Amino acid sequence: MTDANDRLQPPERLVRTLSARQGSAGDAARDWLAALPGRALHYLERWELTPERVQRPGGRASMVVLVRQSDDTQAALKLGLLDEETAQEHAALTQWNGWGAARLLRADPEGGALLLERLHGDVSLRSLPDPKAMLEAAATLQRLWVNPEEAHRFASVADRTAALADAVREHRERPWAADAEAVIDEALELRDALVADAPGDALLHGDYHQGNVLAGDRVPWLAIDPKPLVGERAYDLARLVRDRSETLLASSGAASAARRRISKLADSLEVDRDRLRGWSHFRTTEAALRRLSQGHRQQGELLLEFADLL
Repeated sequence: MTDANDRLQPPERLVRTLSARQGSAGDAARDWLAALPGRALHYLERWELTPERVQRPGGRASMVVLVRQSDDTQAALKLGLLDEETAQEHAALTQWNGWGAARLLRADPEGGALLLERLHGDVSLRSLPDPKAMLEAAATLQRLWVNPEEAHRFASVADRTAALADAVREHRERPWAADAEAVIDEALELRDALVADAPGDALLHGDYHQGNVLAGDRVPWLAIDPKPLVGERAYDLARLVRDRSETLLASSGAASAARRRISKLADSLEVDRDRLRGWSHFRTTEAALRRLSQGHRQQGELLLEFADLL
């Protein structure tokens, strides 16, 4: 008979991603991975859930177990490795209450456990043609942009990007970044200017892209996996700008196409084009340097090329 823990082993992608972390963060991640099957079993018993299977290939910082509740309704048990970006995921999902995002059914925030409505994990907006996907992405994101509750504990765009900017400055001194100094310096200058006069504070998803919008039964499309924060809306669109960047870079007139994408998104959601362009440049450059620092040279170089187009 198969042991329950054997059926609750983390997916290979999660193991590979977390095992690659270095230093004390890597030690903590590996300890968390080792305890994950037992943690999953704990919540299955505590919340009276019947497991169907672990979702694969799954995410890079969490494991999702497809389950049935005691009344036989479908749900998804998400067990995440908590950090400063994900610690308030439950709070954002609670405030949205199913409006534009997966509905939160139960939560143990300290344990990193969330019980969510079941979506179609293998059908994201990336299954649609890009123009249609962008229209649906914009419509869904607009529902998430609400005023945060007065006593919220979400980080600000300024605070989160301060840490990212520090990492960018460190990466700039690496030998592999020598050819990208102009792009990096522009990204840092843009970030400083943007946070100096940022307009308004909305509740933001924080990691919004086509792959984080899944098909649902209650409504056609719902967002998942927020890394919530508060700040200006242009920041939240910046990750979406670089969706399918490999395809765009392979086309003729890539620079014009990238700028048209920014203009269309800015116009459809009434954000300033220049600010969207600035955040897109900074977030793409930061992601590129992070990929390069992790040894993902091809991905990093493609992202740097895309940032240089903006």
